[in-house]
Order: sequence, then structure tokens, then C-alpha cells
Amino acid sequence: MFNISVLVNTAAIIIGSILGIFSGKNLSDRYKDVLFKIIGLLTLGLGVKMFLDYHNAMVVLGSMVIGGLIGEKFDIETKIGRLTGNKNNQLYVKGFITATVLFLAGPMTVIGSIQAGVQGNNEIIFIKSLMDGISSVMLAASFGTGVLLSAVSVFVVQGTLVSLAGFLEFLQQPAYMGDFSGVGGLMLLGLGIRLLEIKEIKVGNFLLALIISPLLTYLTQLFI
Repeated sequence: MFNISVLVNTAAIIIGSILGIFSGKNLSDRYKDVLFKIIGLLTLGLGVKMFLDYHNAMVVLGSMVIGGLIGEKFDIETKIGRLTGNKNNQLYVKGFITATVLFLAGPMTVIGSIQAGVQGNNEIIFIKSLMDGISSVMLAASFGTGVLLSAVSVFVVQGTLVSLAGFLEFLQQPAYMGDFSGVGGLMLLGLGIRLLEIKEIKVGNFLLALIISPLLTYLTQLFI
């Protein structure tokens, strides 16, 4: 849990978020709107790239359907808002969800954490830390303090993956990584659409799809 790469990644997000929060106070709504659009377009681009790496489209579809239906049933995004203590502050919740998905939905999270836990190789997470730190500055300038709380998500998820790395090495196989990337890509596309205000999509309600994806990949390999 307290692996050096996890601590560095968490610290990078905290530092970047604090810088973004303070710089955001000096930005007018006009310039914040420009940042929203930039982040939205970038997220769309990342989503397309990640989705095209999918291994089995049916696994991606099944993961999104099952995860989305469960998430909608229990309204996970709203419950996350309550956990953050700011359920009525939509910008805060949206910032937390956006940063959490952006920082965790990519394959670097899984591969980097497993390599750090099994091999003691922290290179991928260190690179990811730099990327997350830079991204958190722009995100926090736009969304505010909700982005700062995403550091907790990164610490818990990556710390858990590092701790369980010995049991999760199979996730590095192309089939698992491809399907995970495909699901993460669709979630990022949803985020981009939301940020560009094309349609309000509760991306937080799809978070379980990231957990369901490797389960469905495993099942397809058993029977196909």
C-alpha cells in the first residue's frame, strides 16, 4: 500500500491540485470555460485511442451494460458525492469523478502497479505521476477542490493493486489489458461528452465496469 511509486503519484496529484486551485481563483469564467473545452476535447481523444485497443468488443459491451445498470440502480455517482461531503456541489463531484476516472481508467494504472509490486519496477507509475500532476493543475483550475480528493482514490486503488500484484499478474495479458482499455476508453468518451456539455452522462455510475471487465474476459477465455 505504501509503495514509493504510489506515494509519489498521490503527492503529485495533491501538489498539482493545490497549484491548480490557487491559479484557478485568478481565472475568469471565460478562461475557465476554455479550459473545460480543452480538457473535454483531450478526454475524447484519449477515449478514442484507448477504446481502439479493445480485445473483445462483446466483453467491453457486457462490462458497460452490467456495470452501468448496477451503477444506475444504486446511483453510485450520487453516493460518491455523499461520501465526499459535497453532494450538492455538482462542480465538486464532477471534478472528483473526472479526475478519478482520468487517473485510474488507463492501462498504465494496472501494468504500472503490478510491475511495482512484483518486480519493484516503479518506472511506469513515476511517468504516470508526472502526467497526473500536470493534468491535476488544469483540472483543479477548472473544477476546484474535488480534484484534490481524487488523490485518495489513486492512493487506495493503486496501493491495493501493488499489494495484490502477485495475484494479479495475469491482468498484464493482452486480452485483459485490451478489454480493460476498451472499457476505460468508453468511460473517457463519456467524460468528454459531459465536459463539452453535449449530454449529461453520469460516468461515475459506470465505475463498476472496470471491475467487471477482467471477470468477463476470464469467462470468455474459458468458453470460447
